[in-house]
Amino acid sequence: MIDAFDDVQRARQDKEREQNEATAYANDILPRAQGEAARMVQEATAYRERVVKEAEGEAQRFLSVYEAYKGNREVTTRRLFLERMQEVLKGANKVIIEGNRGGPGVVPYLPLPEIQRRSAAGQADQTPGGGR
Repeated sequence: MIDAFDDVQRARQDKEREQNEATAYANDILPRAQGEAARMVQEATAYRERVVKEAEGEAQRFLSVYEAYKGNREVTTRRLFLERMQEVLKGANKVIIEGNRGGPGVVPYLPLPEIQRRSAAGQADQTPGGGR
């Protein structure tokens, strides 16, 4: 009978210990989960505000271009074309060919960006350690 009593006491202690562990775990996890949820909400709100502001800015930019276009279609069309060509061609290698001038047709082109890249690479190789 004493063994049964000891078993009951151990079971009560185990139950109490496990309840305390569960409470401690909940007290640890719940604030972290709430903090993570609050952080996610803040990030989502910031993202929404950024996207909305970017869209409003693009819409305003479009409206200003449209107003300029209504005022002077030819100039605005040419400006838009030149801006787009600048964007498209900025990374391309370029060769200039002149037609109907009576010359060879190819205009000498000094590729300054390429010369600058080669110069910078050459200087890096001359630094102590060979640029590494």
